[in-house]
Amino acid sequence: MTLEQVYVFAILAVTLGLFIWGRWRYDVVALLALLAVIICGIVPATAAFEGFGHPAVITVAAVLIISRSLQSSGIIGWITRWLDKLQAGPSIQIAAIAGLVAVLSGFMNNVGALALLLPVVVQTAERTGRAPGELMMPLAFGSLLGGLTTMVGTPPNIIIASFRAKSAGVPFGMFDFTPVGLVIAIAGITFMAAYGWRLIPIRTPATSTSKLFNIEDYISEVLVPRKSGLSGTSIQDLLTDAGEEEVAVLALMRRGKKIIRPKLNYTVRINDRLLLEGSAEATENILMSTPLKLMGKRNLDTTEFQSDDSGVIEAVVTPGSKLIRRSIAQAQLERRYGLNLLALARQGRQVRKELRKVLVRPGDVLLLQGQMDTIMDSLAAIGCLPLAGRNIALHREPTLVPLVIFSVAIALGVSGLLSLPIAFTGAVVALVLSGQIRARELYQEVDWPVIVLLGAMVPVGMAMEQSGANSLLADGIAALAAILPAWSIVMLMLMAAMFLSDIMNNAATAILMSQLSIQVAERLDISADPLLMAVAIGASCAFLTPIGHQSNILVMGPGGYRFGDYWRLGLPLEALIVLLAVPLILLVWPL
Repeated sequence: MTLEQVYVFAILAVTLGLFIWGRWRYDVVALLALLAVIICGIVPATAAFEGFGHPAVITVAAVLIISRSLQSSGIIGWITRWLDKLQAGPSIQIAAIAGLVAVLSGFMNNVGALALLLPVVVQTAERTGRAPGELMMPLAFGSLLGGLTTMVGTPPNIIIASFRAKSAGVPFGMFDFTPVGLVIAIAGITFMAAYGWRLIPIRTPATSTSKLFNIEDYISEVLVPRKSGLSGTSIQDLLTDAGEEEVAVLALMRRGKKIIRPKLNYTVRINDRLLLEGSAEATENILMSTPLKLMGKRNLDTTEFQSDDSGVIEAVVTPGSKLIRRSIAQAQLERRYGLNLLALARQGRQVRKELRKVLVRPGDVLLLQGQMDTIMDSLAAIGCLPLAGRNIALHREPTLVPLVIFSVAIALGVSGLLSLPIAFTGAVVALVLSGQIRARELYQEVDWPVIVLLGAMVPVGMAMEQSGANSLLADGIAALAAILPAWSIVMLMLMAAMFLSDIMNNAATAILMSQLSIQVAERLDISADPLLMAVAIGASCAFLTPIGHQSNILVMGPGGYRFGDYWRLGLPLEALIVLLAVPLILLVWPL
């Protein structure tokens, strides 16, 4: 083993460890790996950023933008509304939910497809009295299974399609993944609907906000009594004088009228009642420092914080949210985004600490209050997805324009008139020119951490090839082929991709495993296609952990899951996929 190979394996080991640790974002870890291979001289500095011009990176960016336009077009939202009206048992309901999200995921970003159905599934669980945990994991797994069916269904397929051009001279086509992926998706959904949902641990029987969040723990009602000397005092001065500026005034009641989120310069009067949000200690300090009088305890619910222009919404924190590892006080949620945090739940349980000091994690569920006309924009700005909103329209009037543009791009790519990267880039331009996406919002629709990850990992994969590290691994696998049947190599590549995708980003898995598959095929003098297809299936089957895919993290909070819950359904599902995928791959893509 050469010194360069030692460096590459050491860099990969550290990179894998950082992915598993999860303390730093995956795009930052990828950039560190890129810098390491450059500094070690394995990849020349002139080639450091060639990955950002890779066809796979361009295609992924274009597909993300197109997916967002489909998501906001309203037409798919209209299609999903039938779920809320579906009257059926758990098996049929799970089959419908997982099947619909799989169909959507085949043609748009799977996280976007899940985001569309998340509010609908929450409302369906509440309406049927079913625990959300029964539906959330099948929803997430269905979005991953749907991504197997087409080239644009998931970034790994796009990456693998582009690497296939290196071995065969032509990339995989749009529907080359369909014969194997569709059968696996149908089988996986059937298993989850018929039996698999019974394996999911259910810890959160409550389905409504009022049951999940006990907001009385953080909300206190106080009275401005007579002879208090507070009449005419602004809310700002009242809180400042008490030394409790972290306490928020959520509502003010005066003579039968309710003012939601009164401004800080608003003045109080005698007999006003205020709803204060803060810890018990902070509220006690205000009562000790001012003549305010604590009212008797009464049941509070979310209707206390709603008015014609103000509403309450539940939202789940995405892995890319600006709130991650920050407290609400640090994020300045109210001042910067006009949102008040009423409660926070984690893994199906309400957090009982002082809310303003709790560090937010991916998958947390927030109960937020804000202005009706801006609350959705505020959620998008902080990186949260709405769950079950109160009187908030999640969809606009349907339009077919994005769907038509996307269909034309697919037709041009499949017919060979244009390459898919060019066809999808043209579709993005058409969406802008037709007014479906505003030019100033264009780059907001791209998941930049994914793009940076891809652009950085391509040269890291190049380092494995140039240093001979891939050749070393390929020689070892080829040696196994001498004593094992040929189909076992396909199974080995499939299971290795599955393992890696459960602990690191699946796009990074696809980049590293694709190049290795090509070299193994060259050593064995066989077609690389079955090995690449095995990697494509394995890289998108991250069913054992919540960190394997964003879809898994997003349902963790609403479903009330813990880290170790996913393998209970995920392990038999992965075993089923391995048993089906290997003979299917060899049938459609022979060695």
